[in-house]
Amino acid sequence: MTIVRTQTPSGESIVIMPEAEFERLAALAEDASDLQTFATSQARLASGEDEMLSEADLDALRQAPSPLAFWRGRRGLSTAELAARSGISCADLTATEDGTEMSDIVVLRALADALGVDVEDLVPAAPVI
Repeated sequence: MTIVRTQTPSGESIVIMPEAEFERLAALAEDASDLQTFATSQARLASGEDEMLSEADLDALRQAPSPLAFWRGRRGLSTAELAARSGISCADLTATEDGTEMSDIVVLRALADALGVDVEDLVPAAPVI
């Protein structure tokens, strides 16, 4: 394999190599990145920082009136308990949970923090057109 080391007109060092070797190295780098992502994910699961949903959980999430309703139920919290933990009124929580009212990001952040989930986990899926 021939490798040429040279410089750009601005003085930056570069390497010229066969495309097949470049592709092999790029694939190895991607594999290494994937392994690191997997290890990080496994560590987060093991520490309890993340949780995995089963197929039954995913079915329940899809059937719930809203993601918020699913996560409140999964955490075993009443509406009053979640409202108190998040600092919002029961009426606002109920309206957000049943979809009659859209909450702003501040409310969603408070709810997500109280439930131990990411804000994105509480945003309903867009309707299929």
